[in-house]
Amino acid sequence: MRRASFTDMNCSIAQTLEIVGEWWTLLIIRDALLGVTRFDEFSSRLGIARNVLTQRLDMLVAHGVLTKEPYQDKPVRYDYRLTEKGRDLWTVITALRQWGDKWTAENGAPVITIHRSCGKEMTAELVCSECREPIGPGSLRVRPGPGATERSPLPVR
Repeated sequence: MRRASFTDMNCSIAQTLEIVGEWWTLLIIRDALLGVTRFDEFSSRLGIARNVLTQRLDMLVAHGVLTKEPYQDKPVRYDYRLTEKGRDLWTVITALRQWGDKWTAENGAPVITIHRSCGKEMTAELVCSECREPIGPGSLRVRPGPGATERSPLPVR
């Protein structure tokens, strides 16, 4: 069954979902963030059908999330490496992992993150880029941005 398209929706979240909204896609990005670069590595770690993996990797390359770099000539084989655009999905993956650790991991978190600099177990937190104060939904307000249209999602309040 084909999912709905959000291409006509003037919303950054909807446009992001056009690229990373398929469940396998986020798992591919997770593995790429962990250092996986080769088709066979993705395939064996994820247990994904090869044709589906090919489609997802091609789509991520087409959207500039991954680059495809040959590492072997005969037959041609490729490394799939995250671009800056792809590495910027780290915050999304981290937020999803932390949410899952809290709400779905009945036996505890499957992975613990350790900050290399201090050696301590850590969780990522959102802070204001200006004052460094922690932020959450209750501490924000929104206003129309430069790309806003009548169809942009604006607050009800």
